[in-house]
Amino acid sequence: MKYRAIIKKSDGWWIGWLIDLPGVNAQEKTKAKLVESLRIGAEDMLDTEVPFEPGAEMAMIDISDPAWTKSLNENLTAS
Repeated sequence: MKYRAIIKKSDGWWIGWLIDLPGVNAQEKTKAKLVESLRIGAEDMLDTEVPFEPGAEMAMIDISDPAWTKSLNENLTAS
């Protein structure tokens, strides 16, 4: 599975968060450690058991990629 992350350097630190998993964010001294921390945060969140009320059910919803990702992918492959 892949998740979109916003990452940037700020005052000597790398900071970032996952757009698709609100609450998963991190701050590290290197970009590599930041990406690893975001990965671990995502795994921890996804491993958390979510209790359901009686009568509730879980459903998977398939959503198409947004239009902006298509132009982004075209720009990346054209380089």
